[in-house]
Amino acid sequence: MTVIWLLMAMASALAPTSDAKPPAQAARGQAIFFDENVVMHCGVCHSLGGKGTAVGPDISRLARLNARAIVMAIRATRTQYVQVIKLKAGGEFPGMPAAKDNRTLRYYDVSSTPPVLRTLEQKDVASIGDNATWKHPPESAGYTAQQLADLIAYIKWASYGDTKGVNPDDIE
Repeated sequence: MTVIWLLMAMASALAPTSDAKPPAQAARGQAIFFDENVVMHCGVCHSLGGKGTAVGPDISRLARLNARAIVMAIRATRTQYVQVIKLKAGGEFPGMPAAKDNRTLRYYDVSSTPPVLRTLEQKDVASIGDNATWKHPPESAGYTAQQLADLIAYIKWASYGDTKGVNPDDIE
């Protein structure tokens, strides 16, 4: 546990400051990550480099993986984080757990853009189960190998200051 904490602390220490300028490829990736012209851009659910919305998992933890592994995570059609919440009054929604206590459950409703934090009484929830229908948005975005390489370059740069870049040939 201490080794993991130390590695995470070292990665945080190496991350660029918020006013640092990324290298060209990482800058292109940053533009994709936060592209306001794309309804479900990465920054709607993920925070990186001090920007975005921290609804989804911390993707800086992916930064040390190789490019193909990161692409696999980006293209994942299902995710362990999203669950289906069925309500006793009817209806259901895909939700990302936020918090819970003895009476209430808090979930980000990821069927909304941006995700909406919903607070539910536990007694009003019929079930919480495996997600079989919600898909991670980039799965259908049709990113090219170059765009994915740019995104990964940004993830690596924002997470620990990597300036080497990512070769698009390493994506597929």
